[in-house]
Parts: sequence; structure tokens; C-alpha cells
Amino acid sequence: MKNIARHMLAAAAVVSLGSLAPQMAAADAQQAIGIAAQHAGLAANAGNINQVHLHLHHVLNCLVGPGGDGFDQMAGNPCGMAGGAIPQENNADMKTKLLNLAAAARDGIGNADMGDAKKIATDIRTDLQKK
Repeated sequence: MKNIARHMLAAAAVVSLGSLAPQMAAADAQQAIGIAAQHAGLAANAGNINQVHLHLHHVLNCLVGPGGDGFDQMAGNPCGMAGGAIPQENNADMKTKLLNLAAAARDGIGNADMGDAKKIATDIRTDLQKK
């Protein structure tokens, strides 16, 4: 009887944890968005183009997550524990917004003009803070 009770308790725990998964993913998406916004701010205030590009790549990595379009582990991934915001986002409108911001980050990374790249970073930060 004790084994049956233990199995039933274990099954109940698994079901309970399974129901928390979407909530946990939403929390991780929000965490990744917050970190991306922070790094967009760092890019916007960077002192040279290499730092602007580095922090924009952090933004991109936080948005797309490992395996996402443009993800580069070599650039660093400050959202390693949170994962990527886009794959975890359940709201279609927000996911579209994040996809557009990821495209903007890729544009900023490819832009050699420091003023333009910093403007892109500033715009991304502003949009992410609106979430």
C-alpha cells in the first residue's frame, strides 16, 4: 500500500508541475525581455562600435534564444538561464513585436555607423520597456 501511495503522490506532483510550465515559461520570457532591454541600454551608451555590436548581440541572443536566427554563443548569452524570449512567448502580438525587435538588433549588429547602431539600440530599449 505504501508504494501505491508514493506513486500516486509522485504522479500528483508531476501533474502539478506540468500545469506550472506555461507560467514558468512566461516568467522566463519576461526575464529575458528585461535582460535584453538592459543590454539595449548598454549598447545605446557604449563608447565604441564594437561594444555597441556586442551588446546588441546580447539583445539578439536574449530574444531568439539558442538555435534562433542570428544566435551566437561566442558573443555571450546573458539570458542563458532564462532562455530566449521569442520561443517562450505565447502572445502572438508580443511574439511578432519581439521578432521585429530581433530583426532590428540584427540590423544594428550589421551597421558600421556608431550613431545609427546606437539609435537602433535606443529604439529597441524603448520598445522592450513598453512590453
